[in-house]
Amino acid sequence: MPRKKKSSFGKDKPSKLASNLEKTILQYIAGKRYTPVDASELAEQLSIIPAHRELFEEILDKLVAEKTLICKKNLYQLPKHEQQLATGPISVHIKGFGFVKTGLGPDVFIPKHAMQGAVDGDTVEIEISSEVSPKGPEGTVVAILKRSRSHIACTVTSQSKSGYLAYSPLMGPDKPILLQPMKDLPLQEGDRVICLVTTWHNERDLVEASAIRRIGHISDPSVDIGAAIEEFELPHEFTLEAIKEAKQYGKRIGTKETKQRRDFTDWEIVTIDPDTARDFDDAISLTTDSKGHFHLGVHIADVAHYVKPGTHLDEAAFTRCNSTYFPGRCVPMLPEELSNELCSLKPNVMRLTQSVLAEFDQMGKLVHVEICRGVIKSKKRFTYKEAFLILQKKKKSIHSPLLERMTQLCALFKQQRMERGSIDFAMADNVVIVDEKGVPQGLERVEYDITHQMIEEFMLKANELVALELARRGLTLIYRVHEEPNPESFQEFYAFARSLGLSVPAEPNHLDIQKIFSEAKDSPFFPQLSVSFIRSMRVACYSPDNLGHYGLALEHYCHFTSPIRRYTDLIIQRLLFQELPQGTDLVAVAAACSEKERISFRAENSVVLLKKLRLAKIYFDEDPSRIYSAIVTKIKPFAIFFEVADFDLEGTLHVSQIGQDFYEYHAVKMQFRGAHTGEIYSIGQPVHVRLDRLDLTLRQTEWSIVSTVKAPKGKTKKKKHRKGGK
Repeated sequence: MPRKKKSSFGKDKPSKLASNLEKTILQYIAGKRYTPVDASELAEQLSIIPAHRELFEEILDKLVAEKTLICKKNLYQLPKHEQQLATGPISVHIKGFGFVKTGLGPDVFIPKHAMQGAVDGDTVEIEISSEVSPKGPEGTVVAILKRSRSHIACTVTSQSKSGYLAYSPLMGPDKPILLQPMKDLPLQEGDRVICLVTTWHNERDLVEASAIRRIGHISDPSVDIGAAIEEFELPHEFTLEAIKEAKQYGKRIGTKETKQRRDFTDWEIVTIDPDTARDFDDAISLTTDSKGHFHLGVHIADVAHYVKPGTHLDEAAFTRCNSTYFPGRCVPMLPEELSNELCSLKPNVMRLTQSVLAEFDQMGKLVHVEICRGVIKSKKRFTYKEAFLILQKKKKSIHSPLLERMTQLCALFKQQRMERGSIDFAMADNVVIVDEKGVPQGLERVEYDITHQMIEEFMLKANELVALELARRGLTLIYRVHEEPNPESFQEFYAFARSLGLSVPAEPNHLDIQKIFSEAKDSPFFPQLSVSFIRSMRVACYSPDNLGHYGLALEHYCHFTSPIRRYTDLIIQRLLFQELPQGTDLVAVAAACSEKERISFRAENSVVLLKKLRLAKIYFDEDPSRIYSAIVTKIKPFAIFFEVADFDLEGTLHVSQIGQDFYEYHAVKMQFRGAHTGEIYSIGQPVHVRLDRLDLTLRQTEWSIVSTVKAPKGKTKKKKHRKGGK
C-alpha cells in the first residue's frame, strides 16, 4: 500500500517541477521495459535526487489517489484493464525470451527482461501491451500461476560456501542454481544431476534445489541423450501393458487381416529413406499409361489398424505425440515391435497400408484420386544415396525406369508449387556422426538432391489430397497450419537481401521472393538468406481451424504420411476410415502435438549442439592454435556472427574484440568498416578464426578473427569431415 501521509502537494512545491516529475514518472512506467517496483527502486531508476524525493513520493500518492497508477504490494504500475490480461503456457527460447499461447489470437512475445523468472512450460498471467512489435503482440509476465515442473536437470559449475552452483539450460546462464547435495551424493564440478526445486526465487534471485540423482559427468558423451531425456522430460519407457498390446499382433500379417483390403503385393513398390532409418512408414509406386498419365501410389503404414483408441498403446503414443531423433538414437512414439517391425514397410514382407492412389495428366494436373486400405510387399529398400547413384547412371537397377518416372512427376509438382507462390529454400543438412559411445566422429553433409526432392513432393501431394478429401466430407480435422507472417517481420529479411546486392522491390510479393532465392541459389550466403527468411515467418503448428499453409501456398494441408512417428497422422488415419471416437477433443490434441513437437525440437537441437561442441573440443585438444575457415553470417551493431564450417557452429565476436581499429556499423549495408584502416566485415565474407576457449557445460565458445579473405564467387566449397565421418 502507498504511504499514509498527509500530502502537501501543490502548496509549497514549484508547480513546473512537479509537472515535469509527474510526466517523467508516467512515461517511464508506461515504457515497454518497465516492470513493477517499489517507490525506493523507482526513485533510484529515475535518478531522483534527495532534494526532490519528498515531492516524488507525494506525486506517487496523488497518481494512486487519482487511479492513474495502482500500488499493489508496494509495487507501482499502470492500471490493468481486463482486456489487457491473459493467461496461458509460456514457451521459452534458449536465448531467454518467450511466447505465450493465450488462445485469444497470435502468441504473445515476452522479452527476456519481462519474463519474471518464468521457465518453459509454466502457466503465466501476462499483461499485453497496446503496442504491437514486428514479432506481433508483446507482453510482460505479471504472475506465475503454475510451475510446469518440480525437477530440473543441471550441471555443477562451482562450489560456494552455501553449496554448489549449477547451470541448467532451462534457466539459462544468467540464472544459476544454488544446489544442495544429498549426504550420500558427493558432487564435483561437471557432474550432471537431477535436482528437486525447493524455491524458484530466493532473496538473491537464485533458484534453490536439492540434488537427488547423478546422471553422469559432462566429460562423458555417452550420457548426453539420457541427460536430454531427463532435462526435457521426454517419456522414453513403455508400460508393460503397451508392450503386451504391441506383441499380441505377432510378427507376420495374417490372411484375416488382408481379406478386406486391396492387394498391391504384385505392384512395383519401393521405399527411399536415409541410411540409418529403421521405421519406413511410406512407400511409392508410379506407372504411366498410354495417354501419358501418371498413376502415383503413396502407401502409408496403417498404424491405425494396430493402435486403437483408448488402448495402452494409444495412451503411450499420445503421451509422446511424436518420436524424437538424436544422433545415433531414436526415442520412438511406438514400441519397437510396431515402429521397427509390423508397421515398418520393410522389403519382401507383407505390410498393411492406407494408400493414396492418384492419377495426373501429362502436365501434373490431378485427374482422379482414391484412398483405400491395402496390403503391399515392397520390392526394394533404397537409401537416398543408392537411388541417386542409379539416377546418375553410376549403378544399375531393375527399378531404374521407376526412379526416372519419379523425377519426371517430381518436376511437374515442383513447377506447380512455384507457380502458386511456394518458396524453395531447401538446403543441405549436416548430420553429426557418432560412435557407439556417443563420441562424435565428424559431420556428414547430406545434399538435398533429386531423390530427397521427389519423396518430399510425393508426401506433400498425399498430405494435400487427404486434407482436401476430409474437408470435402465436411469433417473437422487437424490441419498443419502456417499462418501468413506480419509484413513488418519481413523487413529485416528484405534489408539483409538488399545488403547482399540482391534486387528487392519496395513492396515484394511471392514472385519477388522467389526471384531473390533464385538469384542467390549458387552464392555463398544462400544458407544465411534461407535462415533469415525462415526466422521471419511464423512457426507452423497443428490446429482444427484451417488457417492455410503459407510456406507451401496451400489452402488445405494436413500430416498423414508419418503415422509411426507423429500422432496427428494417426488421428488423420482414423478419420479417413471413421475410426475416430465421437467427442475426441481435436483442439486439445492439436495443442498437445504442437507443444510436444516444440519440446522434441529443442531436445534434439540441444544434443546436436553439444555433439558439435565435443567435436570442436577434440580438434582444440589436438591443436589449440589451429585456424579454421568461417563465413560471416550476421552483422549486428554490437557484434559479428560467423559459421565455422568444420563443426557447423555459430561463433560470435563483440565489435570491441574484432581488432585494433575502431569499427563503425553501417546499417544499410549491414557491415563494419574500420575508421582508420578501412577494413570491412560484411555478410557472406570468408574469415579465418581461432578457437580460444570452449565450455561444454555452458555450451559456449570464444573465438578470435585471425584474418579475412576475399569472398569467392559462385558456390562454396564442400565442408571437410573429420576422419571417421562419411
